[in-house]
Amino acid sequence: MTLKEGQRVKLAADTRLTNWAAMTGDSSTSTGTVAGSLSLAAGTEGTVERVVEHHHQSREVSEYERLKSLLDAFGSEMPTESRRQLEEQVGSLEPEWIAYQQQGLRVTVRVRLDNGFILDDTHEDAFTPA
Repeated sequence: MTLKEGQRVKLAADTRLTNWAAMTGDSSTSTGTVAGSLSLAAGTEGTVERVVEHHHQSREVSEYERLKSLLDAFGSEMPTESRRQLEEQVGSLEPEWIAYQQQGLRVTVRVRLDNGFILDDTHEDAFTPA
């Protein structure tokens, strides 16, 4: 499920935030003190303000894409031995590529809850459409 900016959502489960810092004073003299924990109830509604898709590709995945593209585009024109070596390199990187494909895209959101709290950099699975 990919959420969209402006979409209404609700927390999918009770959510406990621990060891968060409360800011006191104005911005020039504010001090952070540990305030303990805060629990937000499942069903608390809010609005998605930002959606961030994280593309975390390892070097091996990037190299697989590069070599596979090269093989697909020019493999038929390459000398037999060069093509065989390239196929071996692509094959050796395929497990990393498969793992990357299976893990899927990581999406985080910033949601302004109706009670005034803001949850930022939160995995989208923490919310359901309202």
